[in-house]
Amino acid sequence: MKESISSVKSFYKNKNIFITGGTGFLGIAIVEKILRSCPDVGGIYLLMRPKRGKQIVERLKELTENAIFETLLQQASSEVFRKLHAIAGDVGEENLGLSPDDRFTLVTTIDVVFHSAATLDFQATLRPTVQINLLGSRRVMQLCKEMQKLKCMVHVSSAYVNSYLKETDEKLYPAPENAEKIIDLVNTLSDEALDELTNRLLKDHPNTYTFTKHLAEHEVNKCAELFPCGIVRPSMITGAWKEPVPGWTISKNGPQGFLMGAAKGVIRRLPVGTELIYDYIPVDTVVNQILVTGCYISDTSSKEVAIYHCTSSTCNPFRWNSVKDQVNEYLHKYPLKSAIWYPHLKFLSSLWLYKISAIFVHFLPAYLLDFVLKLSGGRPMLVRLHTNVWESLNRLEKFIFSEWKFNNRNTLELSNRLSEEDVNDFNINITTLKWPEYFVALAQGVRRYLNNEHPKSLESARKKDFVLYIVHVAFQLFLYFMIWMFASRILSLPLLNCIFIVPIAYFVLQLF
Repeated sequence: MKESISSVKSFYKNKNIFITGGTGFLGIAIVEKILRSCPDVGGIYLLMRPKRGKQIVERLKELTENAIFETLLQQASSEVFRKLHAIAGDVGEENLGLSPDDRFTLVTTIDVVFHSAATLDFQATLRPTVQINLLGSRRVMQLCKEMQKLKCMVHVSSAYVNSYLKETDEKLYPAPENAEKIIDLVNTLSDEALDELTNRLLKDHPNTYTFTKHLAEHEVNKCAELFPCGIVRPSMITGAWKEPVPGWTISKNGPQGFLMGAAKGVIRRLPVGTELIYDYIPVDTVVNQILVTGCYISDTSSKEVAIYHCTSSTCNPFRWNSVKDQVNEYLHKYPLKSAIWYPHLKFLSSLWLYKISAIFVHFLPAYLLDFVLKLSGGRPMLVRLHTNVWESLNRLEKFIFSEWKFNNRNTLELSNRLSEEDVNDFNINITTLKWPEYFVALAQGVRRYLNNEHPKSLESARKKDFVLYIVHVAFQLFLYFMIWMFASRILSLPLLNCIFIVPIAYFVLQLF
C-alpha cells in the first residue's frame, strides 16, 4: 500500500512561484501544467528579458498564444493568464538584472522557485556558459536566500552533468574544479587565453555545458541547510507523452529534430547505434517530476539536497531498433504538405558511413536545390542546414555512440509514495510507456507543432506524398540507368553485357 504524502495540488494552492527559463521548451510546459492542474495557484512570476526589440509584456502575450495552451483554454477562460507576471531580468546579468522594485516583490512574495534557465549550446565557449549556467545559478540562489516566504527551490540540472561516468547515481559528485578559480579566470583572461586553457579545465567533461552545470549543482548544495533544495536531472527531453497533448513539442533537439528534417525529405541518413540505449524522457514527465519534487522536499526535515534522475535508461530503456522499421511508415502516414522530397530515413552504424553517404544524399541535392531556390528568388538554406548538422554530429559523436546508465531509485521510490490522485495527475513513472506508440504520437506532434501543419491538411499532404514517391522512383530509375550507361562507356561493352553493374550499384548504394 502506498504511503500517503500531501497532495501536490494542495501544496501549490495559493503559492506564488518564480520560474527562470519560463519561455523555453521545458519552462512553458511547466507554466501550462501549473495553470491546468493547480488552478488554485497564487501567481506565477516569469523572469524574462526583452528580446528582438520586444518588451516583456509582448513576450508574455506571445507565450500565452502557444498551442500548448489549447487544452487549458478548453477548460478555462483566458482570464487564467492573469496569474502570469513578467519580471524583466536575465540570469546572465549581475543581480539577475532585476530592478529594485521587482526584487522586492520577489523577496516578499515568492514561496517556490523553479530554476530551469541555462544555455544548452554544446559548442559555446567557457565565458558565456559560466555567466549563465554557473553564475546565473549563484545569482538565483542568492535571491532565494533573501526570500522571506520560501518553502522550496528546485534546480533543473542534467543527467549528463556526470557524463564522464558511464553509470551514475542520484547523488552529488565532487566538483570538477574550484568555482572561484573558474570565475576568476573568466573575469581576467582574454577570450583567446581562456579558449586555450578550456580543455585543461574541462578535464573529462565533454563540453562547457556539462562542466558548468556540474558546478551549478554545487551552488545549489551550498544552500541546502538554509532551505529545502532539490535537483532534477532530466536526460534528453522529448515531446509530450500524454499532456497536454501527446506529441506536443517546440524543441528541435533529439528525435523530434530528426523526424522534422526527415518528414521534409531533407534528412535522409542518420548515424545511430540501433542496439544502444538512448535515454529519452518526455517533457510532461519532467514537468511532473519538478512539481512533485517541490512538494516533497518542502515536507521533509532533511538538510541535504535531494537529487532525482528523470531518466529512462534503467527503468524503460529505448533502442532505435524498436522503431527503426516503423519510422518511415510514420513519415508516410503523417506526411507534410511542405515536403520537398520523398521522405526516407536510413540509420547508419558509424559517423564515417554517414559522412560518405551525406555527400551524395544530402550535400549534392542541397547544392542543386539551393541553386533552384536562388534562381526562383527564394532563400538558399539547405547547404547551410546540412553543414550545421555535419558540425553538430562531429561535436556529439560521443553522445551518439555511447550509452549511459542513470540509476533512478530515488525517483521510483518517490513515485511509490504518491497518493493515487497524485499518480493520476502528476505521474513520474514511465515504466508503462510503450516506445513505438510514443513515436507515433511524436511524429504527429512534429507535424503539427514543429512544421505547423494542421491535421486538416493531412489528406492533401498524402496526395503530394504519392506524387513525390512517383518522382522518387523515376529519379532512382534514371540514376541507375546513368550508372549503367557510364559503366558501359568505361568498360567499352554493350549495355546488355554490363547489366550486372545495376545490381552491384544497387547493393553498394544500399550500404550508404
